[in-house]
Amino acid sequence: MRKYIYIVFAIFISFISIAQTPQTLNSAEILLGLKKLKVIGSVLYIAAHPDDENTRLLAYFSKERMYRTGYLSMTRGDGGQNLIGDEQGIELGLIRTQELLAARRVDGAEQFFTRAYDFGFSKSTDEALKTWDKEKILSDVVWVIRKFQPDVIITRFPPDNRAGHGHHSASAVLAREAFDAAADPNRFPEHFFYAVKPWQVKRIFWNTFNFGGNNTTSDDQLKLDAGAFNPLLGKSYGEIASESRSMHKSQGFGVPSQRGPATEFFTLTAGDPVQRDVAEGIVNDWSRFEGGAVINKMIDEIIATYSFQQPSASVKALVELYNAIEKVNDGDWKIKKLNEVQSLIEACAGLWLEASTNQEFIVTGDTLRVNFNIINRTSIPVRLNRVQLDSSHYLTVPDSAKSKWYDGYLEREMREQAYFVDSIFNKELAPNQNLNFNRRINVRKAATEPYWIVKPMSTGSFTVEDQRKIGLAENAASYTALFNVTIYGTTFKIQKPVVYKHTDPVKGELFEKLVVYPPALIKASNSLLLFKDTSSKQISFSFIPQASIKTKGAVSINSGNGWKVHPDNGKFDFVQGNDYQMNVKVKPEKFTNGLTGFIQPNYTSGVSSINKQRVRTIRYDHIPVITYFPDAVTKVVTADVKIVGKKIGYINGAGDFLPYSLQQLGYTVEMLTEDKLTYANLKQYDAVVTGIRAYNVHSWLSAAYDDLMRYVKEGGVLLVQYNTSNQLGQLRAQIAPYPLTISRNRVSEEDATVKFLVPNHVVMNYPNKINEADFNGWVQERSVYEADNIDKAFTALFEMSDEGEPKHNGSLLVADYGKGRFVYSALAFFRQLPAGVPGAYRLIANLLAKPVVQK
Repeated sequence: MRKYIYIVFAIFISFISIAQTPQTLNSAEILLGLKKLKVIGSVLYIAAHPDDENTRLLAYFSKERMYRTGYLSMTRGDGGQNLIGDEQGIELGLIRTQELLAARRVDGAEQFFTRAYDFGFSKSTDEALKTWDKEKILSDVVWVIRKFQPDVIITRFPPDNRAGHGHHSASAVLAREAFDAAADPNRFPEHFFYAVKPWQVKRIFWNTFNFGGNNTTSDDQLKLDAGAFNPLLGKSYGEIASESRSMHKSQGFGVPSQRGPATEFFTLTAGDPVQRDVAEGIVNDWSRFEGGAVINKMIDEIIATYSFQQPSASVKALVELYNAIEKVNDGDWKIKKLNEVQSLIEACAGLWLEASTNQEFIVTGDTLRVNFNIINRTSIPVRLNRVQLDSSHYLTVPDSAKSKWYDGYLEREMREQAYFVDSIFNKELAPNQNLNFNRRINVRKAATEPYWIVKPMSTGSFTVEDQRKIGLAENAASYTALFNVTIYGTTFKIQKPVVYKHTDPVKGELFEKLVVYPPALIKASNSLLLFKDTSSKQISFSFIPQASIKTKGAVSINSGNGWKVHPDNGKFDFVQGNDYQMNVKVKPEKFTNGLTGFIQPNYTSGVSSINKQRVRTIRYDHIPVITYFPDAVTKVVTADVKIVGKKIGYINGAGDFLPYSLQQLGYTVEMLTEDKLTYANLKQYDAVVTGIRAYNVHSWLSAAYDDLMRYVKEGGVLLVQYNTSNQLGQLRAQIAPYPLTISRNRVSEEDATVKFLVPNHVVMNYPNKINEADFNGWVQERSVYEADNIDKAFTALFEMSDEGEPKHNGSLLVADYGKGRFVYSALAFFRQLPAGVPGAYRLIANLLAKPVVQK
């Protein structure tokens, strides 16, 4: 029976995220953990995006009520804006995933996701559910509920327009339907192949709110004070929530700490009625299981005799508790609590078990040296039996065996797993003495890739075919060490990820995820090439071997219809340290506006078959390093576009790719910093552009107002891209020569009808004739944070809106000022130009053209 418990545990831990630094617990945290052992209760919070969760409530349930607490976010926040860098789309989702995990490490909750993609602001529940594929995402929500088994579900939003966002309301619709579906054995029966069962949640609430000018709370609703002070942590849950929420740095969501009472309001939407508490009538200790009263008593005695000065004195009693819990006839809570007890035994015994490497990354086909450090820092008798190293983290269940989920099958799967290291010690660990050794293994794993982006995405959701990965926040560790130890006669199998360990001269000792690289990388000189005629352009592809293996390699270049590539193949020696560069000439066979293609290299060698990967590393101090391997591909697109002027000054904002895109048009782009915003310097530029949210992130732009306005007045063009109000109030910086305000108006439908208000205006005709076709093929949205309360000196060029909403005209404003022109653009150029939308290139070229006299 012990084998069965271990194997299911291996499946279960795949839900647990890997922290950047190994967790250690102090005496106060150990006591909190002991108290949590007695609590058998769980709460699942459900919303749409990173930052939607109520971090104070998560901290309260996790650390005050001691419930197992989770947050299920429908999306990874891929469609938002980025305040700290230029990552967008998938990469922004990778960042926000890690920010959520960082937040959960603060507030103590667990993190889950569905396969839904954040496709940008949505004003309709129906649009969100249709784009995501409602049944697919509903299956994901049901799966997480059946795995997590919450007693209570809480949603952040209502299922109607009070939610303020189609994703928000859709998350509530899905949560409510999943409440019923999770308990129905006829809904999503394919889940049952993976050792889950129908689960009936006791009740579901809406956590009503009062923010954004929308108060949905009332005195007749159920209330809960989540502002308590935890003396063991030395913080209130409002303070913990502040630290947690401030991890959402890509959204600029740092918030002040809150102390004192904090009332949360709840409306029951389904399930058993309550009078006073969300968990009313739910048995929240071991007495919900047969024989549980004995376990309750054992935990009470451990807590009563716990010594802050000597936590190791509790180890023997914890081992006895572990053995008692093993006899409980409930697989799910038993596994969860066995895991908790084992972690507390490890902490109380001062046991340090580490598997690390000094290599920042490893390569498929190479070897890896793993360093092991083991130390028993107390006098507790610990016997090290063996150490195993494995790259398997959950069982592979072939289709033929899905209906045969029984002990014999599991044991057979266990025997078939291949351990690369199996070191037998059978020795007692002397108190406070290091045991160090290393082993070298062959790296057989494929390259590390976030599981949800391995396969091409469907329209509105990621493609994940392995049911067991759905819901997971991130990948399991590339390699795992299994330490087999005996403590007071009981054997424990303690798993630790193999990590990259190094010392930074400023930050000190650091632990990072171990990344597996492919045998070779490909680097392209360009991600996008814009063609204004049939002249050829060059792309350089570098093939960079990573593995220390010598072999021959061959390259082929693929392109879409309508494009000529020369050469389209090549050969090279695959030798580590020797890069092979291939220069490829590309041109359209004939010029047609809007012709799109992709230039993609493939290589084959004795080490690897076809591989199209480049490496992308994202580094920010508040989250672990992110590494993934997108396809090495260059998008090519034709655009019938003329430009006037050559030299652009660009003031970076919160991050976008416009400088590169403008270079593709033929402009020379120079980056402008605070010291360069003088009229004497600005007058050399044909146009000056501010990046998205530039006035939000650079306070010094306000001080440059007079110089910028003089530049315009003397004949320059100033194009200000969208800014937004922040949580501290409306944007106060002066940005325009005439009054306007920035609203929250936006057009989220990328194919919304655009009405030309002044078709004869020079901006609509010079140097390119702008027409309705120039708004074809736009991505994600038309505009964001449009202007409002517009002074009559401005000319509004377009009118647009999402379906069923009032028309508004603040997406693009131009105003003559002296000899020059000022432009405020809420149009989503920051998405359209990197996506290669020809019409967006034609329009922005007109906006940047020096003014001419209208006839």
